[in-house]
Amino acid sequence: MSESETLHDLFVDELKDAYDHEKQLIKALRKMSKAATHPDLADAFASHLEETTGQVAVLEEVFEMLDLKPRGKHCAGIAGIIEEGNEAIEEKDQSPLLDAALVGGGRRAEHYEIAAYNTLIAMANELGLSDAAVRFQSILEQETACDTKLAELGSMLLPLANESGEDESDDEDDDAEEDSSVATKRAVSKRAPAAKKRSR
Repeated sequence: MSESETLHDLFVDELKDAYDHEKQLIKALRKMSKAATHPDLADAFASHLEETTGQVAVLEEVFEMLDLKPRGKHCAGIAGIIEEGNEAIEEKDQSPLLDAALVGGGRRAEHYEIAAYNTLIAMANELGLSDAAVRFQSILEQETACDTKLAELGSMLLPLANESGEDESDDEDDDAEEDSSVATKRAVSKRAPAAKKRSR
């Protein structure tokens, strides 16, 4: 940090970070909504996608208030969270287990955003930018509500994911028993001719 940097400069950096992470999340939420298998979870992501699009517009209003051109600064934090979510989508079959992973990823993103907007509100108030603080507060309330919704969905989906995992485990056990049975029959059939020869 240079000696000439001020709290206002830091505030603008945080604003650019928020602008970028919201734009990243627009793409991510669209993908998560399509990947979710439970309709309530898909609807939750789709609904928050609409909210996020509106949040981008609110942040653009704050840029205008500061006489700045809306411009993002790459948010590595949210990029990492999104990458984890993409890995889950690629690695897991569409099932309640994937839904559980998506809920976890969604909540991590919301917690990141909640921290970011609390920081922006505190900075805006310190700088006397009350109009900006009010706008950030409206976004914060949406993020908090989304986190609460995902927590509720998680409580419903985790038991389904647990049952799904148990079913898969049972299938694997059945396959293992079948493989073992086949191997035993082959071994017995190989020993049988040898026993007949010895009896002669």
